[in-house]
Amino acid sequence: MTIHLVKLCVGAETVDDLRHWQARQMRMRSGESRPARPACQTRMTPKQTEALIEGGSLYWVIRGMILVRNRIVGVKTLTDRSGRACCEIDLDPEAVLVEPTPRKAFQGWRYLKPAEAPADLRSGQTGELPVKLARELREAGVW
Repeated sequence: MTIHLVKLCVGAETVDDLRHWQARQMRMRSGESRPARPACQTRMTPKQTEALIEGGSLYWVIRGMILVRNRIVGVKTLTDRSGRACCEIDLDPEAVLVEPTPRKAFQGWRYLKPAEAPADLRSGQTGELPVKLARELREAGVW
């Protein structure tokens, strides 16, 4: 059974910020022996790694809204510079826009059931509401 993750995209104001960050990661990894993919490091390793790799995606929360996702292609446990275990989630480079969906702040990552995941936007589609309007409605407490 497929399952997804949702995570805050700290430091990003827009989807373009995320795309630039991921492109920078891929340029830095281009000389390594593994494929040049964007990756996300977290402290805790998800226990349901098989379900994540079998079609799961990482949904990014940008300024209180789930706006984009990357398909998860690998999950591995590593050791950080301090000697603590951490997790690296390898992602497909294609960032897919999704229906803007409000999400409150949280720490780390959370599992996201497929039935609760926002739908992908079709090519040329911008969502039911413009992201700026959706964010303003959320901040006003009416959405």
